[in-house]
Amino acid sequence: MERLLLEEINSPEDIKGLDIHSLEVLAQEIRDKIIETVEQTGGHLGANLGVVELTLALHSVLSSPRDRIIWDVGHQCYAHKLITGRRDEFQTLRQMGGISGFPLPKESIHDHFGVGHSSTSISAAAGMAIARDLQGEDYKVVAVIGDGALTGGMAFEALNHIGSLGRDIVVILNDNEMSITNNVGALSDYLGRIRSDTKLYKAREDLAALLLKVPVVGKPMSKIARHFKNTLKSILPGQLFEELGFAYLGPFDGHNIPQLKKAIRAGVDRGGPVLIHVYTQKGRGHALAEESPHRYHGVGPLQVVPKKEVTSYSEVFGQSVVELARINPNVVAITAAMRDGTGLGGFAKEFPHRFFDVGIAEQHALTLAAGMAKDGLRPVVAMYSTFLQRGYDQVIHDVALQGLPVIIGVDRAGVVGDDGPTHQGVFDISFLRAVPGLTILAPRNGSELTAMLNWAIEQDGPVAIRYPRGGTTQIASMGNFDPNQGIPAQELRSGRDGVIFAVGHMVEVAMEAARLLEPEYSCGVVNIRSLKPLDESLLLKLARGTRYVLTLEDHVLAGGMGSSILELLSDDEQGIKVQRLGYPDEFVPQGSISQLHEAYGLTAQQVANTFRKAMSRGVYQLVASQEH
Repeated sequence: MERLLLEEINSPEDIKGLDIHSLEVLAQEIRDKIIETVEQTGGHLGANLGVVELTLALHSVLSSPRDRIIWDVGHQCYAHKLITGRRDEFQTLRQMGGISGFPLPKESIHDHFGVGHSSTSISAAAGMAIARDLQGEDYKVVAVIGDGALTGGMAFEALNHIGSLGRDIVVILNDNEMSITNNVGALSDYLGRIRSDTKLYKAREDLAALLLKVPVVGKPMSKIARHFKNTLKSILPGQLFEELGFAYLGPFDGHNIPQLKKAIRAGVDRGGPVLIHVYTQKGRGHALAEESPHRYHGVGPLQVVPKKEVTSYSEVFGQSVVELARINPNVVAITAAMRDGTGLGGFAKEFPHRFFDVGIAEQHALTLAAGMAKDGLRPVVAMYSTFLQRGYDQVIHDVALQGLPVIIGVDRAGVVGDDGPTHQGVFDISFLRAVPGLTILAPRNGSELTAMLNWAIEQDGPVAIRYPRGGTTQIASMGNFDPNQGIPAQELRSGRDGVIFAVGHMVEVAMEAARLLEPEYSCGVVNIRSLKPLDESLLLKLARGTRYVLTLEDHVLAGGMGSSILELLSDDEQGIKVQRLGYPDEFVPQGSISQLHEAYGLTAQQVANTFRKAMSRGVYQLVASQEH
């Protein structure tokens, strides 16, 4: 069998001597490798297939690791990983103990900045450019950002800053008209106009060359020429970026390697801030991904045994919001570039004028909702737990401080698996629990999620509802909670020896653990349901009745539900032993959800074993000695 060219590439230096034909062959081999691997491991398919030629052009011109390449979000770094010494490990992509699906500095010296969230690349690159200049170094700094990530406000904050500094930095705008779904907003429309008429850029360049040849006589002619030039600039592409202090080059075909190499070389040689606009095709080389790029943005393993059909929490959430909107015309839905991921696709179709996708702009989404609520609407904001972190100040200052009735759907709460530490939703209880006036709920299943939404829409203040990634088997109606009362905790099992306080989908783990303990121990189980405020009277009563409480949560222990139970019992002089199960003070790595639960002792069998050990260590003797 003929040896593949990719098998001879062990570092970026190995591609510098390749001619254009060899680079194009290598590009196809990289695509084949990405498709083959993602079919087995899952991962971000579309974005990676779209930047293969751009990656090769960058590494052909630049000299990594000396020169810095910063990938925004990082879900387009697979080709980069394949040519920077990780080819032989690539089959471990996103697996527990394997290589990350995102740039990770501790994994390679060619990964210059750790990422996973969007719109950070230009800020990081600016910081590196400043560090370079202050320390008298001489290397190139290039940020690669997609048009979806460019909708994030942080990207424009960085453009505004670096443009005013005038330092040498290159920003490559990878324009594929997509983030996870189609991009929205005025910026997307602007880039679309540039894409649609590349002749405008050539016209400007030709005219600029012509004006240089025309002799200018006297101040009047000079004034006319300046006025004409300014008028021309206002109608030609890239003016937005030039007004921010960047030289604009493009747009270029992002799959034409010779053109890309020439553009990148021109950009880094020019000096000062430069923006190179390239347009690429998301999913290029994979027929299904080309046809449906939104479906193939991030995928699970493509060659798998079909799973039993279940309804996801996100789908239940979306369907429930639609039902609320049919009844209440003031209900509106907001998301930050995650329409389908948060289950709001159906809402967008049925109520297009009441649905708002703001792009990758979580901060704006939350304050937008606050403004809507202030003037009588009932906004429901849906975003992943890991992305809600980006809007924390808005939750505090714009929503909670004013006591506005905004509902926040905290999707993907808990570990989410293979995307790793940048995406695990294990901090939201901690940072939300500190916010005064904010109610925090967690449903055990789909029917509770629906009931909680129905309850929340009747409240006068903000409510956050956290729910996990994955399916829920119980979606039949359970009735509604009394909107005039707080949502009570639910004792599912009584127990003489101890009780497990569990939250969300971990309630089912607690129920199974209690069954495994029978008949050796009598273990109670409580579904917390309301994380803030707690159902203090019931929880105190049950804790005092058993003297041993085990808390169980898919969340970090620091500041989580277990911490709130410790706080509740801190002044209680009943000698109650509390033991907490959750994630320790570390970032949770990548791995399947089941693997992570097992690694951290959160399976039903492990919970039962923890309970047994507590009993064997003499919890009762400890309590008895305290009583005497």
